[in-house]
Amino acid sequence: MFTSSYLKEASLVFLLAACSAPKAETISTPPVEQNTTAGKVVQAAVITDTVRFDSDDPAIWVNPKNPAKSLIIGTDKDAQGGLYVFDLEGRIIPEKTVKNLQRPNNVDVEYGLLLNGKPTDIAVATERMTHKLRIFSVPDMKPIDKGGLEMFAGETAEGYRDLMGVSLYKNKAGRVYAIVGRKVGPQDGTYLWQYLLEDDGTGHVKATLVRKFGEYSGIKEIEAIAVDDALGYVYYSDEGMGVRQYFADPEKGNKQLSLFATKDFTRDHEGISIYALTDSTGYILVSDQEANRFMVFTREGTSSNPYEHRFIKSVNVSAINSDGSETVAVPLGKKFKHGLFVAMSTDKTFHLYRWEDIAGENLKMIQ
Repeated sequence: MFTSSYLKEASLVFLLAACSAPKAETISTPPVEQNTTAGKVVQAAVITDTVRFDSDDPAIWVNPKNPAKSLIIGTDKDAQGGLYVFDLEGRIIPEKTVKNLQRPNNVDVEYGLLLNGKPTDIAVATERMTHKLRIFSVPDMKPIDKGGLEMFAGETAEGYRDLMGVSLYKNKAGRVYAIVGRKVGPQDGTYLWQYLLEDDGTGHVKATLVRKFGEYSGIKEIEAIAVDDALGYVYYSDEGMGVRQYFADPEKGNKQLSLFATKDFTRDHEGISIYALTDSTGYILVSDQEANRFMVFTREGTSSNPYEHRFIKSVNVSAINSDGSETVAVPLGKKFKHGLFVAMSTDKTFHLYRWEDIAGENLKMIQ
């Protein structure tokens, strides 16, 4: 996630201080407005060059010195896959692209991890076939993980170490965590594992397990994970069931805060991304994969329930069967002056959308 501390340094407006909220029961929220784009399909402003095998999940790195020079980092999911890096015109940047990763699945970006005493921006990808996290410095995309960090150590059941989703969380104290999912997991509330990422003393990253959490319906699998750094929440898609919400801070416990997006999805709940209007308001976008659309919910709750994420509308997009997405509410030059929404497409590309095109007449935007 794009953290508030980093944005202050970069003089950009985005997520701010985390807020505390009272306890609430798990809920399945009703829609506030059944407003769909009907037959209208929002077209991408930019479609990237094609990857070699199978595009799967994007992340966005915002360049603090020149936001128009920001980068899209996307996975190419294959046994000989990689992390492709694109500019905002969708062109592959060969010198930054990382090849020969063993089925990289998802990727996320975080800002300001301290390595050798210096803040370092990082991209973290799950490498499914090796059961490792791969970590690279951004924007140069150099490995800083000594070949990868073992995940789900000690698990022996089939598929329990096959990495899928990942999302990064930076707390107010500056500690960075990776929340990691897998292809198959138990239904006992420990599907996701969370690791503290820090300097191993040599300028490389090490990972320390700090908690296991996460309910699972058993219907299909859990892949999409997203963290709201400012508010301190983690969301993940329990495919076929809905989106589950927890505290991202391991010290706040493992109680589920909400279950929403349980209705009107065609089949799979997939990619999750967050568009932040203010320190506490905005939108949560969830992919309705088979329908080629995204369902939009309120980021903020209600006065009576801070975890009640109400449905606003659905948005049909040109991306095909998208199961990975990312959003930033930051001006990125003239083309994306109100923010950027990126979604993978099964034609080996990533689609870049102007936020105002996603917003239409129903959603607000940063100025």
